[in-house]
Amino acid sequence: MTQSNPNLRNTLLDRLLAVVGPAGIVADADQKSAYESDWLKKWHGRSSIVVRPATTQQTAEVMKLCHENRTPVVTQGGNTGMSGGATPDASGDQVVLSMTRMNAIRQVDPLNNTMTVEAGALLATIQQAAEDVNRYFPLSLGSEGSCTIGGNLATNAGGIAVLRYGNTRELALGLEVVLPDGRIWNGLRGLRKDNTGYDLRDMFIGSEGTLGVITAAVLKLFPRPKARACAWVGTHDIRALVHLLELMQANCADRLVAFEMMSAESLQLVLDHVTDTRSPLEGRHAYHALIEVADTRETGLSDMLQDALQDAMDTNLIDDAVLGASLAQRQAFWKIREGISQAQPRAGKAIKHDIALPISALPDFVGAAEHAVRGVQASAHIVNFGHVGDGNLHFNILMPSDTSAEAMADATQRFNRVVHDLVVEANGSISAEHGVGQLRRDELRHYKSPVELNLMLLVKQSLDPNHIMNPGKLI
Repeated sequence: MTQSNPNLRNTLLDRLLAVVGPAGIVADADQKSAYESDWLKKWHGRSSIVVRPATTQQTAEVMKLCHENRTPVVTQGGNTGMSGGATPDASGDQVVLSMTRMNAIRQVDPLNNTMTVEAGALLATIQQAAEDVNRYFPLSLGSEGSCTIGGNLATNAGGIAVLRYGNTRELALGLEVVLPDGRIWNGLRGLRKDNTGYDLRDMFIGSEGTLGVITAAVLKLFPRPKARACAWVGTHDIRALVHLLELMQANCADRLVAFEMMSAESLQLVLDHVTDTRSPLEGRHAYHALIEVADTRETGLSDMLQDALQDAMDTNLIDDAVLGASLAQRQAFWKIREGISQAQPRAGKAIKHDIALPISALPDFVGAAEHAVRGVQASAHIVNFGHVGDGNLHFNILMPSDTSAEAMADATQRFNRVVHDLVVEANGSISAEHGVGQLRRDELRHYKSPVELNLMLLVKQSLDPNHIMNPGKLI
């Protein structure tokens, strides 16, 4: 499965060069370095070569060669992942398969509300292509200017609009996939109904490059919203926020696009470490929420949101609120919410928990998790924020910047166990939107049932018998 033989490695390089041409090969050590670590600089490895195919057929030929030579392949998109899922190991034997040259928008079909795109297309480019035909592609992430749709699909990315539109899985109708042995599965059908057997599409979405290479996808488009309204609210506890979500859904239905939460500690972290930010509300509130609604109609949206907030005030669900009266104010609200990711590394080293729970279980979980974490370390700095609308919390513990690697590893293990035990007890998931990768692989093995693990391994063995696809990740 390795290429430790230099002659064999050179022969493979020559054959790969014949497939993709000089523009498709990165062999220089300095140039390869950009592909050999993740954007967080947490995981580092070495690749034997970086291959950048320009077509599906080239990708198929590359995979056929790697399959024949049992050469491990790590598929990479924009390399913006949070779990080390696209970083090669330290052996120097793995090929990095970069999909960034396959970035075409193949077709836009406004009548069918679909768009067919290649895996290397940037998310921001796809959003703009939809807007160009008066449509809307709702997947929205902080890294949308750098991440690719192939990576989004491979990790089933979430983002801020999951409450209304769902994860990436819900936004894809069909896929084109190159299998480990080089065969091509063309499932690029823009159908909402297709009852012709197993849904192969869902097998590859979220598989993190361990079953095949996603080369293209048919994506869902939606009518473009013409109006948006948002508000920032403060309240006394997270239970009130959960009931506020229920009230907002009752009043706004599917116009409710985002319901983002952050604790007072998370807000203060942003105010301390991100420039040009200020608290939208006076005084201290234990929890804050950023609420956004959108509609294809241009009138009545702000009034609807204001009426819902008034109901919340009357029933003591919130203590204070302010409407985003302008685009600048809306952007200021979102800058605070998105600033948490920037603020954490500036303030310390974060032990991250990307978890999902039933929304009804959130209040009890937060109370129990805070108690359990402080049982491990009384002075623990908890940074709790996330997408309450879909039950996804980022329940992080911030360690001092000078914490040693050894101490971080020990603390991570101890905090993971108490937090993840409570997540599983509440029928939740230890990975909500960032994927498993290297970061949570061992945790997954600890918590998945033997039956689930066995089924996953059977699928893996069936499609990738030589185990060349992204080894050491996910399973």
